[in-house]
Amino acid sequence: MNRNTNGNPSIKCSVNSCAYHASTGQCTLQEISVGCTCKDVSKCESTECASFQLGDHGTTCGCK
Repeated sequence: MNRNTNGNPSIKCSVNSCAYHASTGQCTLQEISVGCTCKDVSKCESTECASFQLGDHGTTCGCK
């Protein structure tokens, strides 16, 4: 995945602790990968952003 320095307006993100999080609330990746956290993917909670990498933006995710 290519990373740019500007936020990608197509990918909104509220996880401040991600290395790809821009101050605009957008992701700086061109694309993201979505993965599953368990075998039963019948709920949203069973998925995750598999592109997430912990960055130096702080330790809180910023989730509401």
